Amino acid sequence: MAHKYGPYSEDALIALLRARDQRGMAEVYDRFSAALFGAIVRIVPAEEVAEEILQETFLKVWNRMGSYDASKGTLFTWMLNIARNSAIDHARLKKANQKNRSLDNLVGLGDDHPSVSQSPDTMDVRAFADKLPAGHKVLIDLVYFNGYTQAEAAEHLQIPLGTVKTRLRTALKTLRLIFE
Repeated sequence: MAHKYGPYSEDALIALLRARDQRGMAEVYDRFSAALFGAIVRIVPAEEVAEEILQETFLKVWNRMGSYDASKGTLFTWMLNIARNSAIDHARLKKANQKNRSLDNLVGLGDDHPSVSQSPDTMDVRAFADKLPAGHKVLIDLVYFNGYTQAEAAEHLQIPLGTVKTRLRTALKTLRLIFE
């Protein structure tokens, strides 16, 4: 059965995409781009950025078509998950970058501005982090200075996620005591 917006059934469309036939991608774009864009823009309201994420979504669909499993859902649902995850990843990365910028503004102020009072807002955060035990310091560096998620830090260090969370919590408590 052909879709009301084009000549291909979903099965035929999937076959075209798996064969890397550009007609399939053109049809998928025509059918689903507006709906996917709507989902993305709810997460990332900046339209220009949402458009970039939409293009990234279609590139991922093209490159990952071999992993699509029709028994787990429709093609649209699979594409919607890719779009949503891409938008969420972008939002998280933006948030992490904003945190890093604000931390970078704090780091080193005490050294560069000796007349500034030593409040938590002006202390050399890295110097205090350097005083932490090695296992805690490396996590603070990865998560707070390099923008890793806790899961990414766990994978990078090849330690359990629970260990990462516990060590970060302990490190933050220690830093809080130092700041007080």
